[in-house]
Amino acid sequence: MEPRASNPATTPQVERKFHVLVGVTGSVAALKLPLLVLQLLDIPGLEVTVVTTERAKHFYSPQDIPVTLYSDTDEWEMWKHRSDPVLHIDLRRWADLMVVAPLDANTLGKVASGICDNLLTCVIRAWDPSKPLLFCPAMNTAMWEHPITAQQVGQLKIFGYTEVPCIAKKLVCGDQGMGAMAEVETIVDKVKEVLSQHHGIQQS
Repeated sequence: MEPRASNPATTPQVERKFHVLVGVTGSVAALKLPLLVLQLLDIPGLEVTVVTTERAKHFYSPQDIPVTLYSDTDEWEMWKHRSDPVLHIDLRRWADLMVVAPLDANTLGKVASGICDNLLTCVIRAWDPSKPLLFCPAMNTAMWEHPITAQQVGQLKIFGYTEVPCIAKKLVCGDQGMGAMAEVETIVDKVKEVLSQHHGIQQS
């Protein structure tokens, strides 16, 4: 399994890369996953792994993702007996940063409520609060403007997660307004910011 294979204890002579776990959910913005992964891989010193929901798979091809991609099936296939690995815990330990992009309305509601019924939401529920988690909302404008959305986004901020705000544009459904996921470049810049802070902590 890739996350455990990257354990720095096994290669003490090599500086360990910064591990970014990308979560992708069932928003049309999941179309941008291949571009997001490629731009993250362009950042020196990063290692990237992806966790996907089943619905997100509708919007991209796994062949276009040049890193390890985990889904619900992987968690259940790995665990057969008590001593077997628990994938959502291994991924939680492996990652230095989690980026959920896009975070659809359904998963937003789940995370805000503590529901963990798939691999991605289990990772988030088990997330180490000392590590950064960025979430990038993406949904139809009418869904974004529903009163509960602001409450749920606020709850994630209370948990200590950082919002990468959505933007206004013409959505795939044809509506014009807020709800589109932040541009990939904006998300990557935020990751670079976290990475620079991480290096600053290491040097101090």
